[in-house]
Amino acid sequence: MIAAFSVAPTVTEGANAEMSAAVARAVRVVRESGLPNETTAMFTTVEGEWDEVMDVIKRATEAVAEVSPRVSLVIKADIREGYTDMLHQKMASLEKHFDHEEG
Repeated sequence: MIAAFSVAPTVTEGANAEMSAAVARAVRVVRESGLPNETTAMFTTVEGEWDEVMDVIKRATEAVAEVSPRVSLVIKADIREGYTDMLHQKMASLEKHFDHEEG
């Protein structure tokens, strides 16, 4: 499965730097998980088996909760048994259409 999620504190004390520090705690959990992942300005995407991915999302959320009494979590998942490396293959499938147009 691939899950894109966004986790952030809903309560911060002061500047945006504190929000980014809380989000960095979550991203650190994901990166240290060993699962394939990517982080963009809006979401972190992680790929693996259901239990692995959900455990990482839970631990990332808990990392933010350690510094904020209230946390916002949004999850979107693509659940497709028997497929791996879809994090990259889905993008390759998309990009081939652009390569064809340019050629």
